Amino acid sequence: MVFTNGCFDIIHKGHITLLKKARQLGDFLIVGLNSNESVSNLKGKDRPINSEEKRSENLLKLDCVDAVVIFNENTPKKLIADLRPNILVKGGDYTKEEVIGSQQVVKDGGEIVIIPLVPGYSTTNIINTLKEKA
Repeated sequence: MVFTNGCFDIIHKGHITLLKKARQLGDFLIVGLNSNESVSNLKGKDRPINSEEKRSENLLKLDCVDAVVIFNENTPKKLIADLRPNILVKGGDYTKEEVIGSQQVVKDGGEIVIIPLVPGYSTTNIINTLKEKA
């Protein structure tokens, strides 16, 4: 089982690349999705743009995503401890040591995989570009 997590507020090429590569690492990909409340806590009062229901629905439309679990905490630490994935995946803006839940996964014999970012793609950049054009 492979696990990754995030807000996935406005799905873009960087997200899709990460999710496809994550799915290739195992037989089943679970995406931990930040709830509306946790996105607001992490990103600010104007976020999320899309509700957790819409974000979950969009993720589940991707062939590479097998399941989505919404979590209310600011980090997926408890969810990772409960699910005990074999592989924990994050994007290249993290080091293995910075990945929340990495100690638990490694302790259980699993591995941490960092997938390089796709340059130029981020939800924040998309939102800022839209604001500049408005």
